[in-house]
Amino acid sequence: MKRDVRILLLGEPKVGKTSLIMTLVGEEFPEQVPLRAEEITIPADVTPEKVPTHIVDYSETEQTDEVLRDEIVKANVVCVVYDVTQEETIDKIRTKWIPLVNGDAEKGKKVPIILVGNKSDLRSGSSMETILPIMNQFSEIETCVECSAKNLKNISELFYYAQKAVLHPTAPLYDPEDKQLKPLCVRALSRIFSISDQDNDRLLSDSELNTFQKSCFGNPLAPQALDDVKTVVWKNTSDGVLDNGLTLNGFLFLNTLFIQRGRHETTWTILRRFGYDDTLELTDDYLYPQLRVPLGCSTELNHLGHQFLQRVFDKYDEDRDCALSPSELKNLFAVFPYMPWGNEAYSSVTTGDNNYVSLQAFNCQWMLWAYVDVQRCMEYLGYLGYPILTEQDSLTTAITVSREKALDLEKGQTQRAVFLCKVIGPRGTGKTSFLQAFLGRHNLTRPDCSSAACSPYAVNSVQVTNQEKHLILFEVDVETEFLKASDAGCDVACLMYDTTDPQSFSYCASIYKQHYMDSGVPCVLVSSKVDQPEVAQQYGMTPAEFCYKHRLPPPMPFSTTHPDTRIYSKLAWAAMYPVDRSRSWSVEAVRQHLNGSEMSSTSFWLRMALGTAMVTVLGFALYRALNRPK
Repeated sequence: MKRDVRILLLGEPKVGKTSLIMTLVGEEFPEQVPLRAEEITIPADVTPEKVPTHIVDYSETEQTDEVLRDEIVKANVVCVVYDVTQEETIDKIRTKWIPLVNGDAEKGKKVPIILVGNKSDLRSGSSMETILPIMNQFSEIETCVECSAKNLKNISELFYYAQKAVLHPTAPLYDPEDKQLKPLCVRALSRIFSISDQDNDRLLSDSELNTFQKSCFGNPLAPQALDDVKTVVWKNTSDGVLDNGLTLNGFLFLNTLFIQRGRHETTWTILRRFGYDDTLELTDDYLYPQLRVPLGCSTELNHLGHQFLQRVFDKYDEDRDCALSPSELKNLFAVFPYMPWGNEAYSSVTTGDNNYVSLQAFNCQWMLWAYVDVQRCMEYLGYLGYPILTEQDSLTTAITVSREKALDLEKGQTQRAVFLCKVIGPRGTGKTSFLQAFLGRHNLTRPDCSSAACSPYAVNSVQVTNQEKHLILFEVDVETEFLKASDAGCDVACLMYDTTDPQSFSYCASIYKQHYMDSGVPCVLVSSKVDQPEVAQQYGMTPAEFCYKHRLPPPMPFSTTHPDTRIYSKLAWAAMYPVDRSRSWSVEAVRQHLNGSEMSSTSFWLRMALGTAMVTVLGFALYRALNRPK
C-alpha cells in the first residue's frame, strides 16, 4: 500500500475546484475564493484510510502548461471537476482533460480519474445520463461523484473516493471492457484459495471460510451470513458451490462481484493480508524479512517451522501412504511461481520407489534449505502461507539462529541440530559415492548422479548419543579452489583420500595444513576403497602418523561395496563435540572422539595406531619415573 496519496484537481475555470478544497478544509463554504488554493496536507489520523493525503489545486490563469504536466506526473489520482449546469464543461472532460492526463499512457498504467460534478444545488436533476457514456469510453474513470461546495454535499465522499482509487485501484484487478478479473488477479486469488483450503478437497468449507474471514477481516461470519454468501454464488454460477462448499470459481465470482459493486477494498484487504502489493506480486517485506545471522552462526528450522511443514505434508499426502508422489509434490508446490523441488532435491535426500518422498526426506530437504540459504527457505515458507496459517507476524519466527561456533568450541559442545560437513578430496576418490551411500544408495543408477542435475549435497538424520541430529554432506569440487578462508567454513571437514592412489593423501594433507590446521574446525580423515589392494601413500609420513602428529583421530575406512553407515554418526559426533586441537589429547580423549558412544570394531591398522599412541604415553611416564630424583 502507498505511504501517501497525492490528489490533483483539474477542470475548466470557475467550475469550483478551489471552493471544493476550501470547503473540505474549513468545513464551510468560503465567502472569498482565491484563484488557486495552496497545496494542503491532510494528516493520516484524520483520513479514513489512515494515510497522509496531499491535495493540489490547478489554475489555468496562474500556472503554466509545464507546471501542469509536472503535477500530472506526480499525481496518484486526478479529480476532473465539471459544472453540472454547464454542458461545455462536461464536453471538455472527453476532448481535453482525459487526453491531457492519460493520452500517452499505456493500458494498465493510466492515472485513475474521478469525475466530480459540482454545483448540484443549482440543478434539479442529475448529470449522470450525460456522464455514463464518457465513463464507458474511458476505463481509467473510477467513479463519478455529484456534490455541492455551497451545501457541503458529498465533499468528504469525493476525497474518500479519490483516496480509495489510489489505495484500492481497479486497474490491477479488473478489466472493465471484458468485465472480468485480470490474469494476475486470478493467479493471486487462486493461490489464496489453495492456501485457505486446509484439507485440500478443492472446496472452502464453512470452517475454512470462517478461518479465512477471521484472518483477513478480524471476525468470523455468522451462520446466516455464510448461507447468504453461498446463496448469492449458487444463484449466479453453475459451479460456484459444491457439497455446501465454495469452489475456486465461486471464490473468484465473489471477488468479481465486490469489484463490480465498488467494494475494491474488500479484495485488496484479502490480497494484502496474503502479502501482495499493488502490482499483485508478493512484497519483499513478506517474502524476505530481515534476519540477522552473525558471523559464525547458522540457521535451522525450529519447532514452529517443523509443525507447519508437518501440516503441509499431511495436507498433500492425499492417499495417506506417508509419502509424497511426484504428482502430490507438484500439487504442493503449485502455489509457487516455479517448481523448487527438481532433480537436485531428489538426489540430495532419501527417496523410495518411483521417487516418492517420505516425511523424513521432506523435512531433510527443508533443513538443507534453511541451513544453506535461509532467505530462500523463508521465501518458500512465504509461498506456502506460513505467516497467515500460523498467525505469526513474520517468516522469521520459523527460524532459529544458533550461537557462534567460537562459543561451541570453547564449551566443547553445541546445541545445534543440523551440521554441515564438507567432503574434500581429489577427483576419483569416491566422494559422490560417499554422499549417496549416506542416503542408502549403493549405486548411482537412481537418481542419475552422472548428470549436472545431481546435487552436491546429501542430507539425512543420524543418531548421536541417542539424539537425532541432521548431517549435511557437501561435496567440494576440486576444480574450484578455496578463494578465501570462509569458503572452507563448516561444522566438520571430511578429508577423503583413495587408498589405491599413491598421490591421493598428499592432497588432503595440503588442504588440512592450508585451511584447517589452525581453524578450530573438527577434521576427520576417511580412507576410501579399502576393499581394494592398498598402496603406500607418497608422502613424508603415513596417514596414521599424520593424524597422530596433528592430534586427529586415525583415518576411518570406507568402502562402497560394504559401507559402514556409522561413519556418518561419527562425523556428526565430531561436529557436536568439537575438540580444541591446541590442547594435548590423552589416549582416552582420542578413543572417545573416535568412538562417540558406539564404537565397536576397527581395522587392524587403526588399532595399531591407538596402540602406538598408548605405548608412547606409557613410555614417557616410565621415563619420568626412572629419572625422578632419589
